[in-house]
Amino acid sequence: MADAKTLRVLIVDDEAPARALVREYLGAHADIEVVGECANGFEAVKAVSEHAPDLMFLDVQMPKLTGFEVLELLDPAPAVVFCTAYDEFALKAFEVHAVDYLLKPFGRDRLAEALGRVRERLAASGAGTAAAVAPPETSATPAAPTAPSAAALSAAARAPGQFAERLMVRDGALVHVIPIEKLDYVEAQDDYVAIHAEGKSWLKHQTLAELEQSLDPARFVRVHRSYVVNVERIARIEPYAKDSRVAILHDGRELPVSRGGYQRLRERM
Repeated sequence: MADAKTLRVLIVDDEAPARALVREYLGAHADIEVVGECANGFEAVKAVSEHAPDLMFLDVQMPKLTGFEVLELLDPAPAVVFCTAYDEFALKAFEVHAVDYLLKPFGRDRLAEALGRVRERLAASGAGTAAAVAPPETSATPAAPTAPSAAALSAAARAPGQFAERLMVRDGALVHVIPIEKLDYVEAQDDYVAIHAEGKSWLKHQTLAELEQSLDPARFVRVHRSYVVNVERIARIEPYAKDSRVAILHDGRELPVSRGGYQRLRERM
């Protein structure tokens, strides 16, 4: 960080005029250093890795990755102020610990208010990474909350009642996007999951239980404590040992099936 009193800021919005306006407003604040601008979520993930900003002004609705999906890929994430034209995302923004939520169009004073909230939170935490402050209508300043889980961020990126349409895995500055229809199965590996699709595998820091919650139960079944499988990939089920079976996938791979997993499969196949 260049100076303890300087906020390093990243602006993320798919509309160039919106980025220019935020930059213009920030120019009135001597303690702000804009370290970059990004037009989409992929650029944002890379820029956070390269520049380690203290604060990110982040649009919600963007092509390729939504603002919520960007946050899912960042660990740790900088402080976040969402900027969007859609007020229906406000509650979700605070659920994932956004510092503030600017509804477009907003003016200089409203942005200055958001910066004040960011400074308060960073001063309270004593660091350059952010947890949330209370929403604007809340008078009390709470203790810094625990960072939201990947499951919470994934859920925030979807409409109520919808399931995930894609999975995202960060590999350094790269982001892999796996469409759900390509997913074969997911395997628990301690605090990670191994995502298997089309002969390739990726590790993601998430529990199997969290990931399972985002998947359509009509298509994906927990067949074992360590495996969730796409039922369309199962060619047949064979006996393996007492009270257990094995699922043979169309590509020949074999997955263990517990007694409970077999019952769940029978209900869906």
